[in-house]
Amino acid sequence: MRVEQSLPRGPGPASSALDRGQRPLVTIVDDDASLREALADLIASAGLQPACFASTRELLEADVLDRPGCLIVDVRMPGASGLDLQRHLAQTGNPKPIIFLTGYGDIPMTVQAMKAGAVDFLTKPVRDQTLLDAVVAAITLDTARREEAAVVNRTIDRFRKLTPREREVLYQIARGRINKQIAFDLGISEVTVKLHRSSVMRKMEVTSIVGLFRAWDLLPPGLRDLPAA
Repeated sequence: MRVEQSLPRGPGPASSALDRGQRPLVTIVDDDASLREALADLIASAGLQPACFASTRELLEADVLDRPGCLIVDVRMPGASGLDLQRHLAQTGNPKPIIFLTGYGDIPMTVQAMKAGAVDFLTKPVRDQTLLDAVVAAITLDTARREEAAVVNRTIDRFRKLTPREREVLYQIARGRINKQIAFDLGISEVTVKLHRSSVMRKMEVTSIVGLFRAWDLLPPGLRDLPAA
């Protein structure tokens, strides 16, 4: 498999991120070689890193889909289409933002792509600035999603440090129970409840009950189930 990849010719707005290995990757998937080259030059001129693939199969065989960034995808290509790729990413839980760029778009196709979460659906030929605006919007969306996922993952890691009893206390707090009620429900003293509550807040790295509620809301439903007796 041959992968065409272009790098920026000079420093751009994301150059400091590149030094940390975090520069957004704008992945272009199109069977038109001349268009891939033109899009790669445009993306590079904006200080972003392009990577080009001639088909969906080539893209899926490469190790780039977990990189921060977005996709610019042609709808109709030999083999799997751009819409097929969108469905595949959705089925595998990858929310990578997609910009569709096609010369054969129609209203039903556009509606299908947008309902499935596409950032934009653009028709060839497209103005450079229109495409770059869509890329910026897609990268902004990807950045926000990654930051949100990082917060959730940190919250889960903190939750897993709690002892079974601390999780019981947290569950009761989330139900709105006060210390006296929690002590009665769990068959422990109110002083012990206060100690567990303090430990929960310390391990969850929150300083207020409001912060604790917010952390609780970030946990996946399975972790918020009532602890087994």
